[in-house]
Amino acid sequence: MAYIEDYSTIDARELLEWVVTAKHDGWQFVQMLAARTDEGTDLVYTLRKGDAVWNRTIVGVKPEDEIPSVTDTFLAAFVFENEAHDLFGVNIKNIAIDFGGKFYDVAVDTPMSVISPELAAEKKKAAKIAAAKAAKAKKAAAEAAAKKAAEQEQAAQAEVTDGDWWPKAAVPEGAANAAAAPAPMPGEVEEGGEWWPREAPNGEEAR
Repeated sequence: MAYIEDYSTIDARELLEWVVTAKHDGWQFVQMLAARTDEGTDLVYTLRKGDAVWNRTIVGVKPEDEIPSVTDTFLAAFVFENEAHDLFGVNIKNIAIDFGGKFYDVAVDTPMSVISPELAAEKKKAAKIAAAKAAKAKKAAAEAAAKKAAEQEQAAQAEVTDGDWWPKAAVPEGAANAAAAPAPMPGEVEEGGEWWPREAPNGEEAR
């Protein structure tokens, strides 16, 4: 039988409403798992209905965070909640059957939350390597952007200096005006910026 699984996150404040609604709709409790991460402890709640499986995760739970127990809705969850409390130090409130930290007989409190010196050193080394890679990538990106900008500037300068194209500043202002002015027709004179026919002494146009 193949199961259709769905994964998503859920806020601790939404947990009780979710499980109550799910039970009312015919969903059954399967398990609650705890997993240690760099951000804290992730709590994964799994429910099943037929071939459908829901997985809802509360991400990065800190020791000071309060997580409500779901045992009022699904009593079987008490085993998983006591385990998460004893091994991971998760602060779960109002467990219906609470062993008060004695569910497991362990030599160290919350052993799954303890990081050995070797693991701590390994994590520190990995963080340094990741930071160095990020810095290198950032530098390479900046250099590539600067190179591209320089190439674009060179291309723009070449466009206005090659062939018949010249920068406007290189053309004398008078020459530009002269080039724009219309050429006079034979027998015309300039007056006030306009060209007028030259008149002969007898009133006839000059030829």
